[in-house]
Amino acid sequence: MKTYPTPKIRNVALVGHSGAGKTTLAEALLFRAGAITRAGRVEDGTTVCDFEPEEQKRHLSLSLALAPFEWEGHKINLIDTPGYADFIGDVHAALRVADLAVFVVSAVDGVEVQTEAIWRIASELNLPRMIFINKLDRERANFQRTLDELRSRFGAGIAPLELPIGEEAGFRGVADLLTDKGFFYEGGTHTEGPIPDELAALEHEVHDNLVEGIVVADDDMLERFLEGDVPSPAELEHTLAVGVAAASVFPVICGSAATQVAIDRLADFICEIGPSPADRPGIEVTAGTTTQDIAPDADGQPLAFVFKTIADPYVGQLSLFKVLSGTVKPDDHLVNPRTGSDERLHALFALRGKDQDPVTSVPAGDLAAVSKLSATATGDTLAPKGTPVRVATIAPPPPVLAVAIKARTQADDDKLGSALQRLQEEDQALVLERSDETKQTLLRGTGETHLTIALERLHRKFGVDVDTDDVRVPYRETITANAEAEGKYKKQSGGHGQFGVAFLRVEPLPRGEGFQFVDAIVGGAIPRQFIPAVQKGIEETMASGGLYGFPVVDVKVTCYDGKYHSVDSSEMSFKMAGSLGFKDAMAKASAVVLEPITVLKVTVPAEYQGDVMGDINARRGRVQGTDAVGGGEQEVTALVPTSEIMRYAIDLRSMTGGRGRFTATHSHYDPMPSHLVDKLAKPKAEAH
Repeated sequence: MKTYPTPKIRNVALVGHSGAGKTTLAEALLFRAGAITRAGRVEDGTTVCDFEPEEQKRHLSLSLALAPFEWEGHKINLIDTPGYADFIGDVHAALRVADLAVFVVSAVDGVEVQTEAIWRIASELNLPRMIFINKLDRERANFQRTLDELRSRFGAGIAPLELPIGEEAGFRGVADLLTDKGFFYEGGTHTEGPIPDELAALEHEVHDNLVEGIVVADDDMLERFLEGDVPSPAELEHTLAVGVAAASVFPVICGSAATQVAIDRLADFICEIGPSPADRPGIEVTAGTTTQDIAPDADGQPLAFVFKTIADPYVGQLSLFKVLSGTVKPDDHLVNPRTGSDERLHALFALRGKDQDPVTSVPAGDLAAVSKLSATATGDTLAPKGTPVRVATIAPPPPVLAVAIKARTQADDDKLGSALQRLQEEDQALVLERSDETKQTLLRGTGETHLTIALERLHRKFGVDVDTDDVRVPYRETITANAEAEGKYKKQSGGHGQFGVAFLRVEPLPRGEGFQFVDAIVGGAIPRQFIPAVQKGIEETMASGGLYGFPVVDVKVTCYDGKYHSVDSSEMSFKMAGSLGFKDAMAKASAVVLEPITVLKVTVPAEYQGDVMGDINARRGRVQGTDAVGGGEQEVTALVPTSEIMRYAIDLRSMTGGRGRFTATHSHYDPMPSHLVDKLAKPKAEAH
């Protein structure tokens, strides 16, 4: 593929709800442009963009994929994105480097939840947007109903540029509202002609509304229009392009990816009214405490941003990047300011799905890939030596679900650490952590499917198998009363024996105080050198678990007396005495189980607020308050026992149709109700 100048490049993210037809649309565009000889099918696993085995198995896009093609003197870099909520991280990455988001909306299903969620992200980025109403050939497809939903959900700025000709199986073309022409498709070719009589009146009405909506954005054009001078289609298109680039006008076009109706017109519109990187604001970079905007100038200093990393078991790490400034060429040396490492960009190539097409240069605004960067991850910047500028990183979505994992065999265990590290480099939404309290290794992600796919890739790419388990809640124990006990350890087995006695007093401490040990020995009842052993025995016993088997916290222990033997006493005997004495005192001190409490913040459309609050109450939660957060949404803040929300991501998605989102952070520990403690575990004393 030849090199195109920055004004002739279009970076387009195809986004929308799962099942809207994004991947099929990408395939149709590639086929129509001649980039592929046959349009594949998602159902057959034969598309360019869904090339991973996990995607082909599920008929579902699970990660972003690049699919560049050439069209009418332009290069269009398509970025096909997942539509499933668990993989929103890749959508974030795509929107960061796209200059236009094409929202693909099914004319059958209308505006669905992920479309709304992604629109909100694009709005926050002030990213230009266009809407393609797809599947107009399907049964129950309805253009007007879908258009009304778009206007209802996204408000002002929705501007239809086309009307469909025919319905459902009879859908055969589109009416162009800018030129008042009809475009008819049959057998892979299209013809132009007058708009059918049955559509003419509606087309003229919508045309007039469109023209009025466009001219109000240009004072000179508006003045001419009011004087009766109707702008030409080319003038209208130019003004429309300005509104699109400013993210104030959102054109709506229509067609069918499956039957190839009006696919060429989508490519035309992308080139004609879609912004190039040169039409977009410069990217903000930081150097120390200063910030500046870098314009996409192909003659400037080379600067690149890595927006996606792919872990390939055969060729190593692939880094997908966008050139923000200058022109990058094979064997260039750039520095990663985060790590300070000098990176040599060996062979550069354009990715089309999994296929690699070598390129000789990548100008500002273009997308490309490079392999085997030694110390560069997703979100890193590559800059010239001595130019320590950095672009803001891509913040991964917060994990909302966890699973405990354990290597299946010793061979798996040997490879697990490095394999998980490479998997995290590819997918930063995965978080790995080790829980010291529950002794579990936890893999956190954005949902059940996300974690399932991660483990499948762990097996396929790195040959590592793991077993999974439920995440254990890190309960703790404490005491609520004072108690005293004697810890006595005496053992005689010939020769030197073991002897140590420690008298202990335990008292509860305020929540969060941890552990205090007080040495109150007087008169040498226990020799000085053995007192640390008493403390160590107590601490080890607290860590191994109290009456219910959970770590003990918030306890003050005073060692106030003891006995020793000049020959048989040792550190071991007093360590055992401390342990036995603490266990005895714990049993007398009204022990309770403490459960972790989470601050849960749930954001939902207002109509779901009551259901969410009722569900929180049913989970023993305490609602702390509600706040309006704009867009008709409410944020509910509550304190909820952590054990009650271990799978809240799944439950909330079901409760709100996927429209709810939440954050969960640890707050504190509270005593657990006694009737629940009884179900949790039997006290050790009863078990023996």
